[in-house]
Amino acid sequence: MNEYAYAGKRGEGIRSDCYIEIKMHEQKKNEITIKSKVQALYGDSLRLLVDELVAFFGLTNAAILVEDNGALPFVLAARFEAAVKRLNPGEKRCWLPKLHKSNKQSGTAKDRLRRSRLYLPGNEPKFFLNAGLHGPDALILDLEDSVAPVEKDAAMYIVRNALRAIDFYGAEKMVRINQLPAGFQDLEAIIGHGVEVVLLPKTENAQQILDTANEIEKLKKQYKINYDIWLMPIIESAKGVLQAYSIATAHPMVCALAIGLEDYTADLGTQRTLEGKESFFARTMLINAAKAAGIQAIDTVFSDVADMDGLKNSVLEAKALGFEGKGVIHPRQIQVVHAAFAPTAEEIEKAKKIAIAFEEATAKGLGVVSLGSKMIDPPVVKRALRTIELAKLNGLLQ
Repeated sequence: MNEYAYAGKRGEGIRSDCYIEIKMHEQKKNEITIKSKVQALYGDSLRLLVDELVAFFGLTNAAILVEDNGALPFVLAARFEAAVKRLNPGEKRCWLPKLHKSNKQSGTAKDRLRRSRLYLPGNEPKFFLNAGLHGPDALILDLEDSVAPVEKDAAMYIVRNALRAIDFYGAEKMVRINQLPAGFQDLEAIIGHGVEVVLLPKTENAQQILDTANEIEKLKKQYKINYDIWLMPIIESAKGVLQAYSIATAHPMVCALAIGLEDYTADLGTQRTLEGKESFFARTMLINAAKAAGIQAIDTVFSDVADMDGLKNSVLEAKALGFEGKGVIHPRQIQVVHAAFAPTAEEIEKAKKIAIAFEEATAKGLGVVSLGSKMIDPPVVKRALRTIELAKLNGLLQ
């Protein structure tokens, strides 16, 4: 066991977070010091939580410092657990917050609408609390690139607790784990607490999908989970692009392929540009692989959060290529993405005519659908029905 450990953040400008410091000493009792910006309002409940955590982890001769900057209980508990486990790496106990009423049921559909997926850094709980209010289709609690290597453990506990404790306001609950094999530890932490889609970064082959799916199935049995947990591989390298179809078809739980262009262009040894000529091959390869596998294709993020016109144009281009969604890194991007992915008036009108022709042919028992003098293939009907569904979801049709 170490003699000293800490977790969290301290200093000016920190909000919705805390700093925990634990030192072992020779005395046979604990010394607990709590400093909080919300002491007047929540001092008693804060002390009760710290006492509960001290008892839970069996601390008996420690000097414990808590500097609180408005952290919610699930954050403070995660920081405390990180400090305890840094102090004693052999500690296996996990303190879990109660399930929020909105998280008592989990599960989502393979073809659920995924126009926007808002990335939230896993070690920055201040971004979690009201993220769902911005209306993204999904929230991604990120354990990979947005988290410094020395904070991976703390982020894992925060994300696990957040899955249980916060209200996602109907957004799909996603977690981007670390690259395998480190990602297996992430899975052990998050499976069983409400995650609905696991994002696999830097996927390059089908075996990575199979290994991840097998681990999830093992953990589902362990935690007696009866809902589906989907996989979304992220293609971020030249090798991954060339293996896209085998990745997409590796396992039935793959619901979509996503592309990450920052790492992909770095792998090519080139620079990412607004025009995107350097990534056109990769994007079209991914779209074709996804469509051939019958799953969704999700575009990369648009990194300039101030350029709304550029974002709109990027989404329109992605839509024209066949993408069905896009990653976002700021709440202000969400509604722009949704509006750009929404069907146009012309697309809606055409879809309505195809749907009516399909209904009439079905009612007459005809095996062939026609609109005027043109025959309509089943994939065209399917696309028309999807367009009508999107129009309703965007409030463009009753």
